[in-house]
Amino acid sequence: MATKVTIREVALAAGVSVATVSRALNRPGEVTAALRARVQEAAGRLGYLAHGAARALASRRSGVIGAIVPTLDNQVFALCIDALQQRLDAHGLALLVASAGYDATREAREVRVLLERGVDGVMLVGAAHPETVWSLLGQPGGMIPTVVTWTAADAASRAPCIGFDNREAARQVTAHLLALGHRRIAMIAGETAGNDRAAGRVAGVRAGLAAAGLALAPPLFTERAYTIPDGHAAMDALLRLPEPPTAVVCGNDHLAFGALAAARARGLCVPRDVSITGFDDLDFAAFADPPLTTVRVPAAEMGRRAADHLAAAASGATPTPPAPLEAPVMLRGSTAPPPRRRARA
Repeated sequence: MATKVTIREVALAAGVSVATVSRALNRPGEVTAALRARVQEAAGRLGYLAHGAARALASRRSGVIGAIVPTLDNQVFALCIDALQQRLDAHGLALLVASAGYDATREAREVRVLLERGVDGVMLVGAAHPETVWSLLGQPGGMIPTVVTWTAADAASRAPCIGFDNREAARQVTAHLLALGHRRIAMIAGETAGNDRAAGRVAGVRAGLAAAGLALAPPLFTERAYTIPDGHAAMDALLRLPEPPTAVVCGNDHLAFGALAAARARGLCVPRDVSITGFDDLDFAAFADPPLTTVRVPAAEMGRRAADHLAAAASGATPTPPAPLEAPVMLRGSTAPPPRRRARA
């Protein structure tokens, strides 16, 4: 079993008193920002957890599960969290939720906070996380029950994966567009830095195009934040090209909704003039104008399965290894053959 780091060791590493460490970690408003940063750096480097968390980690029973998602400003994550909480309640467990804002440093900080609240397990999103996160989850004496969601089995993950294959889902969307006859296909992707789900979707589109002898490169490829305004701006830029795309794959439904609005603003008809696809299948996707072709992400099912897995692990049982979930392509009215192909027909 790993040796527990003490508050005295943190004080020695930071060059301050034990009382100062206690204030910096428990009442940060009472110390200067520079001193607080010095103490937090020392605590992080040594892998220190507050004594309350150490007791909880030793017993593994606080009755609380923690979850960290990239953002709560997206219905797809809210659906997962809602299902997670409902199923945890059925197991007699409570839920603490944090949002990391797609920021690795903030995510590590939130993991520390959850552990210091003594959670019995943690749900993360995606397989790629900073080393600090895995180090925190692994102390003291072995990893706290953890699952990662939104991805199928991944070599980058050190915890069981409850999710789906982002790459394959994006490849299927691309194959659908190719089957319709599109050859000039663009992608408005999410920002891939630190986001293995966005990177997987880009890889899937590239794989689908490569199978048809095509490539994905600027100006037909751009990365944007997952917002409607970003989708609108990216689509507007694509439509201003000398040879605009006949189809656009979007990294999520927010980007796709912005793309639909941009096409309409330029007097174009979707899908007569350009086809657009999304990813998530949010509530509005089926009621957009036109209804959006998109990938259905099993958000609620991931939440339920994560709850079952963490509840079993926290009780000392051995959970069943997770099986990949399906993420089917929902074919709707936003995709059709390209204009020239229809004209020839």
